Amino acid sequence: MEIVAAGAQIRAGQPHIAQRCAIGAAADGAFDRCKACCADRLAGVFDQMEVRLDLLQHIIIAVLDVQLHGTGAVALVEAVCNMLHLGLAGGKLGGIVVTHDVAQMRRRHVALHAGQVEEALRLRLQLAKSSVKKYQAMQNAVCRDGRAHGMFQFYGANRSGRWAGRLIQLQNLPQNHMPDLAEARAIVKAGDYDTLQLLYDDIPDTLSQLIRTAFVPSPGYKFIVSDFSAIEARVLAYLAGETWRSKVFAEGKDIYCASASQMFGVPVEKHGINGHLRQKGKIAELALGYGGSVGALKSMGALEMGLTEEELQPLVNSWRNSNPMITTFWWDIDRAVKTTITQRTQTEVRGIRFFYKSGMLFIKLPSGRLLSYVKPRIGENQYGGESVTYEGVGSTKKWERIESYGPKFVENIVQAVSRDILCYAMKTLRHCFIVGHVHDELIIECSPDVDLNVICKQMGRSPEWLPDILLRADGYETNFYKKD
Repeated sequence: MEIVAAGAQIRAGQPHIAQRCAIGAAADGAFDRCKACCADRLAGVFDQMEVRLDLLQHIIIAVLDVQLHGTGAVALVEAVCNMLHLGLAGGKLGGIVVTHDVAQMRRRHVALHAGQVEEALRLRLQLAKSSVKKYQAMQNAVCRDGRAHGMFQFYGANRSGRWAGRLIQLQNLPQNHMPDLAEARAIVKAGDYDTLQLLYDDIPDTLSQLIRTAFVPSPGYKFIVSDFSAIEARVLAYLAGETWRSKVFAEGKDIYCASASQMFGVPVEKHGINGHLRQKGKIAELALGYGGSVGALKSMGALEMGLTEEELQPLVNSWRNSNPMITTFWWDIDRAVKTTITQRTQTEVRGIRFFYKSGMLFIKLPSGRLLSYVKPRIGENQYGGESVTYEGVGSTKKWERIESYGPKFVENIVQAVSRDILCYAMKTLRHCFIVGHVHDELIIECSPDVDLNVICKQMGRSPEWLPDILLRADGYETNFYKKD
């Protein structure tokens, strides 16, 4: 009960805390005030799974004459594979569990215990699921006031200046797709493991989808979750001057349908005429905006979505041909960066300024903020062409020379501008109690009478340094955090 009073006092008497959250020095997340009770019940769920697994492992050892060398998932799978004289292909665990190898167990006259072996393997793999470890992170992070603090590192992303997630990693939580999310949450909160096991086949997956719901507002309050609609696509279209895209946003149309229509020269409507082309428009939009090609489409799952290998390159060509201003923008930025580095002179592309000073390349954004690149120089890429390199923390988390080129700089610029727009929205809404933010989304704790539409309208205001950009924010109200 003291937590509720403390929360009310913060909102009523300390508005500077909300402002501190809004300008990004730190943002705090409200955590379920029943955290200890819920944590105990979750621990009970895992304990019962561990007891069942322990029993099954004893059956495997005693009856099937298998020796375990270790306690992890790999040890159990390797033991069963050794028993069946099977190889552990590539160290992958998933394929062993369900079909081919269980069938082999039955053929080897262990049909009586094959189901128990299968269940043990399933449980072991489920318990090894990393996302459910977020609950332990929550227990470790929650403070005496019932809230998790320090979850966002200011300017954590080196190139764009976005916040980086810390502790619970709010930016990296699993999505929820369960239609009965509230019901599943109630079952877990009640600690009813038997009902949970009866209704859901994969308990760790269920718990994984419920992770977001552990964040709740204080009693008597609600969450408003509001996020920008297609913020990066809007910023890219605005900066590059791709007017047909801006018109699509102004008219409130589906950008994936519009993109497919532009690419293939036919009308495309979701669930309507030529609706099958929307999926191609979607994958192209997600993969190709920053110079991506066939490899980017594959990474985004184009082949899994039903596209064939032969369709990928024509898809790339169609997208680039239908977005000439964006492709031109990539290479204008590329030339401007190279000119600035080699001639030590200031250049400008569509309001983005580049200059060299004190051994660093600076990119001045519309907001006035500077992106910096240390010791830039012109080098040779792996294909023998000219490229830009600079020093920074690379993918290995070590200080090294990083290679870049026009479309990659455009990605840095677009994400940085999107981040600045979010900052502007946070300052606009500084009178609200912002408890968290994720990329283009704000999580606001407020009283029940606060109007969602007013919050979204305020969030969608264009900043004075980018007055003509068309922004839109959409949101929803909820009693616990989730992905709507």
